[in-house]
Amino acid sequence: MAQRVRKAVLPVAGLGTRFLPATKAMAKEMLTVVDRPLIQYAVEESLAAGIEEFVFVTGRNKGAIEDHFDHAYELEMTLAQRGNKQAELKQTEQATIKPGNAIFTRQQKPLGLGHAVWCAKPWIGREPFAVLLPDELMVGTPTCTAQLVAASEKTGGSVVAVVEVPREQTKSYGIAAIRAEKNGLAEITGLVEKPSPAEAPSNWALIGRYVLEPEVFDHLDRHETGAGGEIQLTDALAELVRGNKPFHGLRFAGRRFDCGDKVGFLQANIAFALSRPDMSDAVRQILSEYC
Repeated sequence: MAQRVRKAVLPVAGLGTRFLPATKAMAKEMLTVVDRPLIQYAVEESLAAGIEEFVFVTGRNKGAIEDHFDHAYELEMTLAQRGNKQAELKQTEQATIKPGNAIFTRQQKPLGLGHAVWCAKPWIGREPFAVLLPDELMVGTPTCTAQLVAASEKTGGSVVAVVEVPREQTKSYGIAAIRAEKNGLAEITGLVEKPSPAEAPSNWALIGRYVLEPEVFDHLDRHETGAGGEIQLTDALAELVRGNKPFHGLRFAGRRFDCGDKVGFLQANIAFALSRPDMSDAVRQILSEYC
């Protein structure tokens, strides 16, 4: 019987250079969409998929992430003592990960996404696991990770979330070669990291959500460098594909916001604010003043 996906890796060691100076002293994953940080959306997405344990691969100046998911005793006590702050107390408590269910480990050098995932190996062991890049914010029911877990249970192997992008954008993504698509699920026959539009095998782009078999660590153990001189996760996934293990791409049913981009981040804030009954009317009024 296939093992259930119980663990998620969240690579959060990036420097956030596209958001300087905001990220000079603050983790980019703590940037907020309306009233909660990006990293919390990723954790909530994982929890909704039945994932219980989290490995955060961090770097320097990322302590706020660990603090965010810990108990804030003074804050919680103050809110509890104020009779009109029960909603705020509940929100604070819901942002806490259960004791023993979060590991924080450091990626000491910026050697690439593949290296960041490799840093989680001792805590993942030989289980299937999810990888979520928090600056990709996904909205869908079920969640993107839940869709991947269900597809993995169906296919018996690794599954990655993909979207179709304009061909001129393939140079910014890992791109999949596919065959036998049915209902948004297709067998992946090859993967290329950031190919030129002329060399891209398709316009199916990987978007920062993965459910992977532990054999990926066998390839990451080699620490082979690829595009940009970094250890690329896409290259290790390509080796999995060549190993004739089941490997599929799933066109994610939902909406994706690229919050690693300033415009995408702003778009996410507007979209989420408009979806909130307590804010939508005021936000529409504000937008009408500028449009």
